[in-house]
Amino acid sequence: MKSAQAVAVGTGMDIAYKRYGDEGHPPLLMVHGFGVQLTAWNPDLLTMLVDRGLQLIVFDNRDVGISTHLDEAGPIDMAALMTGRLTTAPYLLSDMADDAAGLLDALGFESAHVLGVSLGGMIAQSLAIQHPDRVRSLTSIMSTPAPGVGAATPAAGQVLLAPPATNREGAIERSLGIAAVIGSPAYPRDEAWIRESVGIAWDRNHDPVGVGRQLAAIRLSPDRRPALGELGMPVLVVHGEADPLIQVDGGRETAAAIPGAELLVVPGMGHDIPRALWETVVDAVVALVHRAEPVARPPVPQPAENRHPETQKHARWGRLLDSKGNSPGGDTA
Repeated sequence: MKSAQAVAVGTGMDIAYKRYGDEGHPPLLMVHGFGVQLTAWNPDLLTMLVDRGLQLIVFDNRDVGISTHLDEAGPIDMAALMTGRLTTAPYLLSDMADDAAGLLDALGFESAHVLGVSLGGMIAQSLAIQHPDRVRSLTSIMSTPAPGVGAATPAAGQVLLAPPATNREGAIERSLGIAAVIGSPAYPRDEAWIRESVGIAWDRNHDPVGVGRQLAAIRLSPDRRPALGELGMPVLVVHGEADPLIQVDGGRETAAAIPGAELLVVPGMGHDIPRALWETVVDAVVALVHRAEPVARPPVPQPAENRHPETQKHARWGRLLDSKGNSPGGDTA
């Protein structure tokens, strides 16, 4: 796999991206979260998705990694932003969604399946709203449809907004501290991967001022629920029941706003996707892709006890999994 390269898109941004998998397979555009670079996708997770018959496009959002940084916009007054006194931002989530659409244009894709996590879920929702013909299916993971819906616990909000690191080791320790607060309480943390990925990110680019502009885009973008009600593509919403950063109401409200959306609520899952849940999440995403493709590709055979059942109708309250990732046998209100 070649290293990341950047391409100019129609919004005026240069967007850095990488591709994985067979280019003849259905494309999945993967949008990462707040301040997170494309290198944060665990290679083992990407391999699992590729092995299930998907080609992947991952990228750096504007203001992170080696995509365009809007340095001329300057820093955000964080105190004013958090107290509601700041009412304008250099850009909004709609602009970040247009970056993603521009990346599809630049790479020659008329459409793709789209998956986003956290901030990436907000961008993916916006992409589906603004460019519904470009989105074959939408997967929104640990995200929210509006500012304030599923608001962070005080502890989670405090740790995320702690002062930025000033050196590589400090960045690693800061990320480990964040993971201890917002990660999945029922599953072990992969501290080795956190250390490795944060070190890689520091070496690529470190721009806390740019991350502040992303936060302004989150907080000042409008409620998407009315527009989500107009979506017609297949949609999967995944959320951890124990997520303290975007609490589970964020996922429930997202699914409630979208006709026919499937909601998968996972007990013990916080604001991350631990390795023990990869198969559960990948099964759900692959099943969604197969339902959305004009000609379904046969899924890779799975043992019956591990197979993720397809939901053919609106599962407004979702499947509730136990702490081992197993379904107790139906939708749970």
